[in-house]
Amino acid sequence: MTSALYPTYARADIAFSRGDGAWLIAENGDRYLDFASGVAVLSLGHAHPHLVETLAEAAQKPWHVSNLYRIPQAERLAERLVAATFADVVFFTNSGAEAVEAAIKTARKYHAANGQPERFRLITFEGAFHGRTLATIAAGGNPKYIEGFGPPVEGFDQVPFADLAAVEAAVTDETAGVLLEPVQGEGGLRVFPPEFLRQLRRLCDERGLLLVLDEVQCGVGRTGRFLAIEHAGVAPDVAALAKGLGGGFPIGACLATQEAAKGMTLGTHGSTFGGNPLAASVGGAVLDVVLSEGFLPRVASLGGLLRQRLAELQDRHGAIIETVRGEGLMFGLKTRVPNGDFAAAARAEGLLTVLAGDNVVRLLPPLIIDETHIAEAVARLERACARLAAPAKQLGAA
Repeated sequence: MTSALYPTYARADIAFSRGDGAWLIAENGDRYLDFASGVAVLSLGHAHPHLVETLAEAAQKPWHVSNLYRIPQAERLAERLVAATFADVVFFTNSGAEAVEAAIKTARKYHAANGQPERFRLITFEGAFHGRTLATIAAGGNPKYIEGFGPPVEGFDQVPFADLAAVEAAVTDETAGVLLEPVQGEGGLRVFPPEFLRQLRRLCDERGLLLVLDEVQCGVGRTGRFLAIEHAGVAPDVAALAKGLGGGFPIGACLATQEAAKGMTLGTHGSTFGGNPLAASVGGAVLDVVLSEGFLPRVASLGGLLRQRLAELQDRHGAIIETVRGEGLMFGLKTRVPNGDFAAAARAEGLLTVLAGDNVVRLLPPLIIDETHIAEAVARLERACARLAAPAKQLGAA
């Protein structure tokens, strides 16, 4: 396709004219069950009435005033995030990468404020994805994202996934903290074991390190808890949110305890657009729904049902699906065929998915789905598996 856009995406040749809940309708009228959610962004699906009403109302008021003035909408949203989490203070951004950048700066500045500016390094994990800025690609450590952009930003030490001994061995006098996604999204839906996270929290406390979380993809209810770390029963010092927080409207947030944010004083960080009235209003509307009574337990229950149905699908199609991974409404299918082929087969059956590392296909439905959507998605995955198995059968017969 010819386009004036940078050719940095391999876009499917589909354009959508409207959306309704968990469904997207293409310009040609084809209907797709959306189990991609714009890569875990559309937490409340498409055209959610409360979000539409809130955005329309907010659009009649000042859209943007900059952070030179008070923004009551952002103040209210921050207060609600503090009430719902471990945090005491919040910094708003426009994206997940910016939220992670703010988290990195918060961790570094904490030690500088304590008179130890040499403590700036963060330990990260293989398979991580933290964004596409120069600092966050260095934190993720994936060579394909780093190559060609000059020397990687200094200050990140990568260790194997969920290896506590490796974390301990990597700690030096320059270590500021540990940065991780409780559930690696881009890295293949790998879930850090709760006991590992508890041990990591103890290690951070013992060594004076900050535990910094990237909950950009797995936060805001995606796993059945507001923050995925809650499954381990521990709290971080700093956490980055985005994606589902705006339900489709760009907004990110860096959450921190008062102690961890002690270095982020007047003038140390800023954002022109971050937390503007439109974004903060929509973020508040998302929280109205996600934090309503019974919503998160329902997500957890639906996640259990989806896990069961996917395990049954794997039993029936073991030649296609190797393993099922995930938590809540954040699942991955590690496939024995190329994951791109599997995603294409699913799309041909009217189901949208997302690719991930380790040959995984992500299933990230809106959190407002019900049992009928799960049944429909599994039926379409069943047909996709049959579609992929057919050529192999024909080849065997030949």
